[in-house]
Amino acid sequence: MSIEANILSLKTELDPLKVKLVAVSKTKPNEDILQAYQAGQRIFGENTVQELVKKQEELPKDIEWHLVGHLQSNKVKYIAPFISLIHAVDSLKLLAEVNKQAQKNNRIINCLLQIHIADEDTKFGLDFDEAIELLRSSEYQQMQHIRIVGLMGIATNTENQKKITEEFYELRTLFKGLKASFFQNSDDFSELSMGMSSDYKLAIEQGSTMVRLGSNIFGERNYPNKTGI
Repeated sequence: MSIEANILSLKTELDPLKVKLVAVSKTKPNEDILQAYQAGQRIFGENTVQELVKKQEELPKDIEWHLVGHLQSNKVKYIAPFISLIHAVDSLKLLAEVNKQAQKNNRIINCLLQIHIADEDTKFGLDFDEAIELLRSSEYQQMQHIRIVGLMGIATNTENQKKITEEFYELRTLFKGLKASFFQNSDDFSELSMGMSSDYKLAIEQGSTMVRLGSNIFGERNYPNKTGI
């Protein structure tokens, strides 16, 4: 199937469920992104700041760019002028830098807290207690230029669907708890970004509002040489 056909098929599947589709375009050329764009896709996710900045400069300005990969504090300044959503905020230090750079750009930047739910040490993210500690901190409560709109999680890379389902269930449970404790009066805290190409259907069953799909839109990844920022 073509990229256009893949987009249309996924939108037919996801739109009735009110689940947002983030087309993960990392390593993909502009031509592929434009094919998805012409099929009506407007939300694209990138993993690296360097690639994100380059594509944002070259591609249509009504694209809503999400950073879905790990973000280092010293690179926030490059995306602060335009980023729509940062999926992987995994520390108070990073959140403070986003707030600082957003203020410089006279913006409020939407963020998701990345929660570590996988049974893998290589994955980033806050554990449940750290997320609560962050939200209770006086430093967070004084930030005027960030908006936490939900949570993001990456499940264990395994064939065990029961394990994946349990991890997504735990993330949804934390989401509900934080909503009740910290965001009871905020409609903004509404996004649960979980589910990728291999497990997005399980994620939707567990309440995902946003899925990050790459290979089942664009096919397998291309890996260019990495240089730059």
